[in-house]
Amino acid sequence: MSHRAARFVKLTRALSTEARAEKVERLANELLDLNRFERHDFTVLWRLKMGLHRYGAPMAGVVAPSIAAAGSPGVEAGAAAEKTVFDMKLEKYDAAAKIKIIKEVRSFTDLGLKDAKDLVEKVPCVLKKGLTKEEANPIMEKLKELGAVVVLE
Repeated sequence: MSHRAARFVKLTRALSTEARAEKVERLANELLDLNRFERHDFTVLWRLKMGLHRYGAPMAGVVAPSIAAAGSPGVEAGAAAEKTVFDMKLEKYDAAAKIKIIKEVRSFTDLGLKDAKDLVEKVPCVLKKGLTKEEANPIMEKLKELGAVVVLE
């Protein structure tokens, strides 16, 4: 390899390394610009694409598209399995209890007052994602006592 060719290869590698570094930097900045809900949605999507459950094990009932396209009997059995993870959705609430409901939403979501108020006001809305029935039942009971209609999806 000539000196000129070696220099070209070295320069090309440096540019590709810089381009990769810029791409990673851009992605990191975009992730930092996401709000709490967008970060949660991104995390869920990323874990699904990586084939991970929230505890690190493969998710039951989640099938990769290539496997689902094969139409194997195991896929049908997995799809028929009982759902274990739910999203808690606020359907409606008693207007007189709005402030109490906002306070309760803040207690289990770690949202600030303004974010919790905005979330409650855009009913119907998902209050919390990825809950088991055991985690959701006490929260649902409390919200129902306050005059809210809450469902698990």
